[in-house]
Amino acid sequence: MKKVYAHPKSLKRAVFHYCPGCGHSIAHRLICEVIDEMGLQDKTVGIPPPGCSVFAYHYFDVDMAECAHGRGAAVATGIKRACPDIVVFTYQGDGDLAAIGTAETIHAANRGENTTTVFINNAVYGMTGGQMAPTTLRGMKTTTTPYGRDHVIEGHPIKMSEMLAPLEGVAYIERVAVNSPANIRKAKKAITKAFQMQLDKRGFSMVEILSPCPTNWKMTPIQAWKWVDDEMSKIFPLGVYKDVTEQKSAD
Repeated sequence: MKKVYAHPKSLKRAVFHYCPGCGHSIAHRLICEVIDEMGLQDKTVGIPPPGCSVFAYHYFDVDMAECAHGRGAAVATGIKRACPDIVVFTYQGDGDLAAIGTAETIHAANRGENTTTVFINNAVYGMTGGQMAPTTLRGMKTTTTPYGRDHVIEGHPIKMSEMLAPLEGVAYIERVAVNSPANIRKAKKAITKAFQMQLDKRGFSMVEILSPCPTNWKMTPIQAWKWVDDEMSKIFPLGVYKDVTEQKSAD
């Protein structure tokens, strides 16, 4: 019988510490499947963030370089420029990328740094207690917005994919989700394309993943997965926001 499903070679056989229903474990596996299928395990460097996925180096069986909060894009830039023939990806949450790391991310994208970013958007600060994040939805209750996010006081949820897509150095931006089998398959295709953009030296690429956080959303895993469709994806619509290969084909 042909084996159609196996443990990815580049995913260590360690028990995930993530909460039940969390999207991080799915995203980890998808990245490892892509690394294996593209034959990149021996030439990849990953950069994990602080936050829920701070221990990503326990799970990815590739070289990993931990960095300070928000500095993923800067560290990726240095590694890639020093070793241009390797594949470099950052794995970042919404606090890491869209708050303290906003400047590093925007300027790396604008420069067209030939790196790939996997951006996990779960709309809260997951590890530190579920506080409001830059991506928290209007009216959404968190530990620091117990009555719901008030856009007059706290502002609006920031949309990183829409912000980065117009920059000339950006090659590929897509927003996906990991809350259903169909969306998971699309997410894997997006990660594959983002890595291919880097191999083709196209410039900066990013895949934003809408990821359930049942614990801090105060929901069951099933409720959280449904909430991604019913609420979150209305504010953060799924889809391709930039693809230079399609643009050139159209031209």
